[in-house]
Amino acid sequence: MVLSEKHPQVIRYRSEEPVLKPVLPAECYRTIANVVFPTGIDRRDDLGLQDRFDIYYGMADSRIRVARLDLPEVLPATRDMDQAKGTV
Repeated sequence: MVLSEKHPQVIRYRSEEPVLKPVLPAECYRTIANVVFPTGIDRRDDLGLQDRFDIYYGMADSRIRVARLDLPEVLPATRDMDQAKGTV
């Protein structure tokens, strides 16, 4: 989900599907199977890419990995957010 920068209690966007889910064998068949959990996020301003994020995450309680997230210019509408605005 994306929270408001000024008011982090306000949800600005929530994806309908998980952004991060176990897929790789090391995420599905280790100490705790089928578990991934984000541990940190790094906005890649140093690369000149404000919409690029690196997400560091744990894999099945056995390893750490990094995933790349590129935000689109416009996020797709979601049912929950549309209902909250009264547009559905």
